[in-house]
Amino acid sequence: MSTTIKKLLLHERLKQIHEKYRSDLQPIPFRSSAQAWISNLIALLFPVNTDKSFTALDISELELQLRHLLSPVENVINPVDEIIDTFFSRIPDIFEELQKDAQGILAFDPAAHSIEEVFGAYPGFNAVAVYRFSHELYKLKIPVLPRLISEYAHSITGIDINPGAEIGSGFFIDHGTGVVIGETCVIGNNVKIYQGVTLGALNVSKTQAFVKRHPTIQDNVVIYSGTTILGGKTVIGHDSIIGGNVWLTESVPPYSLVYHKSQVRVRSNNDFDEGINFSI
Repeated sequence: MSTTIKKLLLHERLKQIHEKYRSDLQPIPFRSSAQAWISNLIALLFPVNTDKSFTALDISELELQLRHLLSPVENVINPVDEIIDTFFSRIPDIFEELQKDAQGILAFDPAAHSIEEVFGAYPGFNAVAVYRFSHELYKLKIPVLPRLISEYAHSITGIDINPGAEIGSGFFIDHGTGVVIGETCVIGNNVKIYQGVTLGALNVSKTQAFVKRHPTIQDNVVIYSGTTILGGKTVIGHDSIIGGNVWLTESVPPYSLVYHKSQVRVRSNNDFDEGINFSI
């Protein structure tokens, strides 16, 4: 069989596969359009990286973009006009929440020198901003779109916040890379977490999809880097401090200090016959 015939047969087979799966799959919003929409919305509210002036046309354009995003799923949701009106009516309240988040970062972090720096340069703020909008869409029972938006934030910040999580005011993710916050997690006000923190589930069975699987973090808790807290019944009491590299699957009372103690030994390299030389 000639190379040309093989290529034609392969092309035809791939075409059949494409058409079969395209016909079987349910339509969902386009990922690139969802990413552009949320980026435009955040840039409109926090215009630190643009010299563009605000106009009423901006809101109209964002509404049209959202209508387009909802068109593939409009047969399984409430009337699109109602959803769009409800979502945009909540934007001022979301903006106020994000102002509190930003002010919390500015107050906590000595490396933050201005509110504009927080808006434009902090991945934790960016991830939380996307979360707060995706969470509103989640509450409106929009399928797929909230997750597309949250995964966009995940891809550019390294912070994975499921849109179903419930997060209070003044939330601060410092540094942020590797943070994971599960769908049924509940986080109170003025909580601060560092990089590498996982708020996850003990049981990942599909039968637990509608059960609270992720922990509750009460007000004024600080969780340091590398810590993993698991389980829907796990509650971290308010005003607690959870140290780095801690593994928790049970609740702790308010005002707790939880830490992992490991032994670090310091010796002279001259004590060894051959120096330690690791290649990593």
